[in-house]
Amino acid sequence: MGSGGPVTTLVDTGADAPASAPVTPVGPAHTARARRSAPSWAWLGLVPFAAYILLFLAVPTLLAIGSGFFTKDGSFTWTNVSALGDPVVLNTFANSAWISLLTAVVGAVVGALVCYALLGMNPQGAIRSSVDAAAGVLAQFGGVMLAFAFIAMMGIQGVLTVFLKDTFGINIYENGTWLYELPGLILPYIYFQIPLMVITFMPALAALKPQWAEANLTLGGTRTSFWLRIGLPVLAPSFLASLLLLFANSFSSYATAAALASQGSQIVPLQIRTALTSETVLGRENLAGALALGMIVVVGVVMALYSLIQRRATRWQS
Repeated sequence: MGSGGPVTTLVDTGADAPASAPVTPVGPAHTARARRSAPSWAWLGLVPFAAYILLFLAVPTLLAIGSGFFTKDGSFTWTNVSALGDPVVLNTFANSAWISLLTAVVGAVVGALVCYALLGMNPQGAIRSSVDAAAGVLAQFGGVMLAFAFIAMMGIQGVLTVFLKDTFGINIYENGTWLYELPGLILPYIYFQIPLMVITFMPALAALKPQWAEANLTLGGTRTSFWLRIGLPVLAPSFLASLLLLFANSFSSYATAAALASQGSQIVPLQIRTALTSETVLGRENLAGALALGMIVVVGVVMALYSLIQRRATRWQS
């Protein structure tokens, strides 16, 4: 009896039939083919997620983009898109860009320093676990809750504002109500940018191999030369990718700004809100769709660059 050949079975089929009839071979290859040909229902688990993405991301995005190319009566026009070149709209995009870049840079630098401080701690220790958990929560702590927290702490009648004024005679609103204007968005944005940086950059920093530091010391290098010649060049793609992610996160934020800056449309999300509520801005209908198109283009370019850089960074993390 051979161990690798097909299995045959003797079947009694009557007097006129041969004494033995070969049956379909049964072996590993046949079993694998049968398993591949069997219908799989695993894809059904993706149906709820796909429906959610379709209804709340794909369809609204297409409607937002498409509405910018049509008038209120449904006829095609370039008038709404041409509004992106108006000085008022360009200034709104510039405001969103600089505040996003500023908060992204501050959040990236401070978050990277936090990651460096955590690098020497036990990953399973209490401090490291607490910081990781807090970063996961605070990175999503935005919107109206965050705005209320800053108003209660640093508003005109906030706890910190009253304390500084009554105790030290310092009036932080002597030059205007800055918290409710564009500069007031900087601190709330940084508040959730730093934890997001900790979440995204910590895996890259933890992926630095100890063998690299040992090889550097063996060749006569120092701690400074390790970071200048090995650590920083390796971490640069991950840092830049995280910086772009923070920029996109800040550029697309709406709820916190809407709750704080109740007056004016100084950034793109608030300008879109104004266009939706007033229906006509600068004499153009459906301007909100054109603004959304411009915003999607900016965020899309940033996220495409993030994907390319992150792909390069993963080569060192594997």
